[in-house]
Amino acid sequence: MGGVHGTVAPGYEPVRDAFVRNFGERGERGAAVTVYRDGRRVVDLWGGAKDVDGDVGAGGAPWERGTAQIVRSATKGVAAAVPLLLHQRGELDLDAPVGSYWPEFKARGKERVLVRHVLAHRAGVPALDRPLTPAEALDPDLGAAVVAAQTPFWEPGEDHGYHAQTYSWLVGELVRRVTGRPIGEWIADEIAGPLGLDLWVGLPVSEAEASRAGRLGRIEAPAGPGGLRMRPKRNVAEAYADAGSLTRRAFGAIDPSPDENDAAYRAAALPASNGVATADGLARFYAGLVGGAEGGGRLFTPATVEAARAEASAGPDRVLVVNTRFGLGYMLHGAASPLLGPGSFGHPGRGGALGFADPESGVAFGYVTNGMNKGVTADPRAQSLVRALRESL
Repeated sequence: MGGVHGTVAPGYEPVRDAFVRNFGERGERGAAVTVYRDGRRVVDLWGGAKDVDGDVGAGGAPWERGTAQIVRSATKGVAAAVPLLLHQRGELDLDAPVGSYWPEFKARGKERVLVRHVLAHRAGVPALDRPLTPAEALDPDLGAAVVAAQTPFWEPGEDHGYHAQTYSWLVGELVRRVTGRPIGEWIADEIAGPLGLDLWVGLPVSEAEASRAGRLGRIEAPAGPGGLRMRPKRNVAEAYADAGSLTRRAFGAIDPSPDENDAAYRAAALPASNGVATADGLARFYAGLVGGAEGGGRLFTPATVEAARAEASAGPDRVLVVNTRFGLGYMLHGAASPLLGPGSFGHPGRGGALGFADPESGVAFGYVTNGMNKGVTADPRAQSLVRALRESL
C-alpha cells in the first residue's frame, strides 16, 4: 500500500495518528489531508496508492504530494465562490431573478427563482424529466437548455432539496451569461491561477497535469469497530432504493453514471461533481476565501464570508431525506455534515472528499481520497480527521 508521508506542526500529531488509522481501520487506499491555520500550513500528509486499484508493493504508483483526485461534490464549494465573487465585484445581484441574466430559464414557473435560491438549493429543479446520458452531460449548452425547460418539483424558494447534478448547469450557465466565459475557465483565471492552486474544474488533457490524477473507485468497507460501514436510516435507504424517488432522480440526472476516470469526463467542466484537486489545493482554496495562505491573496471580503455562511436553507431536505443546512453554495456545520464548529462552511464530496473553512479558528481543511464509499455527506475517514483536528486546536 505504501506508507504515510509528510509533516505536521507540533500539536497536530492527533491528525497524523487519525490519518494512519484510516488506512488500518477504515479501508483507506490512497489519500491526502492538508490543513492551514492562520495562513500557515500545519498539516500536510499523504499516503497509500495513487490509484484505488493499484498496489504499491506490486509496482503500482504511490500517492505523492502532488497527486490529485476528483473530489465530486466538494467541487460545489469551489463553484459557489464564482457567483459570490461576481456579487462582491458588483457584477451579479444575488436577489435578482435568474431569468434576468438567463431569459430562457423563466419557462414553466421558474420566473421567481432568484440567484440566491440556486446557491441555497431552493430552485426546485434537482432532477430532470429525462436524464442526460454521460455524453450529453458534457455539453454545457444542452445541459443548460434542459434545465431551463424543466418544470420545478416544488414552488421555487419555498423549500430546499439538494441539487446533486443539476447544480452544474444552473451555476455554470449563470456564470457564463454574466461573464461570457465558461465557469471552468473563470475558476482557472480568477481563483486557481492567482492563488497557486492545484485545482481544476475541467482538468487539462496535457500529460503534465492529467497524469497527476489518480484513478478512483468504490472500496469495500471493513467490518468491526472503526470500520467504514454505515447504516443509513430506513427512510434514507428506501429513498435511495426507490427508482422513482426524488433522491434517486436527483443523483441520476446523468444516467448511466459517467466513468469518472475517463479523460473526456475529467476535461469537461461539471461544477457540481468533477473538480480535480490535491488536498493542498482544496485547503488552500478555503484559506484563500477567509484570509489567504502563505503569500496567496484573500478572495472574500468579510461581508462575503458572512453571506456565504449565513443560513439560507435548513431542515428536511427533499432530496437527501435528512435535515441539512446550507448557506449560499456551502454546507454548514450540522448533523448531516459535521465540520469543525458552528461557524464553519464548506462542502463534502459524495464518498469521501471534504473541504471547509472555519473563520473563528483560522482553519482551512482539505481531504481527498481515491476510495469512494456509500456515504454522501459525512465520511467516517474525513470525520476522524476533523475530530483529531478539533482536539489539536
